[in-house]
Amino acid sequence: MTRKWLSLFLLALSVALGLATVASSQEDMREIKDPAFAVHRRAPAAFAHDSHNQKAGIDDCSVCHHGGTNGVLDRQATSEGTPCSDCHPVTAAQGVTPLNRAWHRQCMGCHRKTGKGPLACGACHRPVKE
Repeated sequence: MTRKWLSLFLLALSVALGLATVASSQEDMREIKDPAFAVHRRAPAAFAHDSHNQKAGIDDCSVCHHGGTNGVLDRQATSEGTPCSDCHPVTAAQGVTPLNRAWHRQCMGCHRKTGKGPLACGACHRPVKE
């Protein structure tokens, strides 16, 4: 019986630590980048996750981190913690939005719709200062 409780405790602790890691990594996020891009033609887009969402009034993760299966978008599903390139390949594939276009549609589409936020390349793609 003790072994069962210990196992449940360790599982709960692992989940809590995993969620804390995702949350703290978003607080520290200073740019949008994906490991799928080995070489960048421009600097990754500057992006302070938490302050952006606070200014924009975004409190639902699925607004940006949409989910879906088999190429069908599901705005109710979320994908936070998953690299965008898991669903959006760097190069175009039949019926799948490539990674670069997905980011631009997501970010610039929202900026155009709300009339707020940068639209010019250099407004987002600027070197991050240390």
